[in-house]
Amino acid sequence: MLQKFSFFNHSLSQDAIEPFKARAQKLYQEIISKNFAHLDILEYSYVNDEAMQELGLDEELVNELVEDYVTQIIKALLQFEEELKKVQEIKEKGFMPDFTTFTELVHKNLGVARNLRIKDAQLILSEMMHSQDLEYLYLCLCALEASAIRLKPVCAYKTYKLIEIKSSL
Repeated sequence: MLQKFSFFNHSLSQDAIEPFKARAQKLYQEIISKNFAHLDILEYSYVNDEAMQELGLDEELVNELVEDYVTQIIKALLQFEEELKKVQEIKEKGFMPDFTTFTELVHKNLGVARNLRIKDAQLILSEMMHSQDLEYLYLCLCALEASAIRLKPVCAYKTYKLIEIKSSL
């Protein structure tokens, strides 16, 4: 049921950023329109004005924080996937799975998304907080991944490249 994210399976090169971004946009539109239409985020596009005003930060700092968030989410995807695999294994053995570690990880990332006023991520992560359906949670992870890439594609690209390099060592 659970599989590696499709973005991990592609070799990344510098001239691959645009196709990388386009794949994320297409995935986002497909997943959101089919599975998350009720969230009304299909046309959402992040604007940092609200975060700047409410947090009293300048544009450069908000942009840095958003890049940190994108890096954090992409790295957290691996942890999310690992936790869901553990839950799935426990469930397959006939035991009641414990979502505590998964929920704590969701909560941590939800707090960052709220602070930065990233509405689509907030809604997706909120869905994750309240679900124990593994198929649905996997779709949430895919949507969250695509959302992060759309937010800062170059940062996401660099993060995936770093993960790719580290995993080859």
